[in-house]
Amino acid sequence: MDSPSLYSLRQRFNEEHILICFNGPITRSLIEEVGNALRDYLQSTEVQAGAAMDVFGVYVEMSQNIRHYAASRGYDDTSAQATVVIAHAQPDLYTVSAGNLVEQADGQALKARVDALAAMDKAQLKAAYKDQLRKPRAPQAVSGAGLGLIEMARKCCKPLESGLDDLGDGRAFFSLRATLQIGPAS
Repeated sequence: MDSPSLYSLRQRFNEEHILICFNGPITRSLIEEVGNALRDYLQSTEVQAGAAMDVFGVYVEMSQNIRHYAASRGYDDTSAQATVVIAHAQPDLYTVSAGNLVEQADGQALKARVDALAAMDKAQLKAAYKDQLRKPRAPQAVSGAGLGLIEMARKCCKPLESGLDDLGDGRAFFSLRATLQIGPAS
């Protein structure tokens, strides 16, 4: 076996301004460790505290959603893998992207929900958030009140973007990207 060279991967990361990238099984401790690294990086770059928390919060929301979904489906470590990428493309723009294996029908429903949110303006997103907040939570719900995606969409400076790649056998790979605009500390 040839020795692996990471140089081409490093070049691609630099070209795309990727700060943090993870690919593999996602655990609670991993979410925490990557989150700590992200938080430390944002604090060291003199980003406004609230804006840094937005980037951090979106990362945590995406990662926890993936972890909860995999657990609810009883996925093994291979199926419960995720890909998470955090990039700093321009001085004031950060992107948080995450993807994971989903059941095809779940992926289609989630993509439709993301697309619907992407079509809303800020006022509509605020109204959707308030409406969701008023809805009673289903007793059998294993996760939150359904506010996470709406809150992510509200924090973004561009509409949420999603993709769904059919993998066959009733499964797909769902991808989600959030773009956040943050300014320097005052």
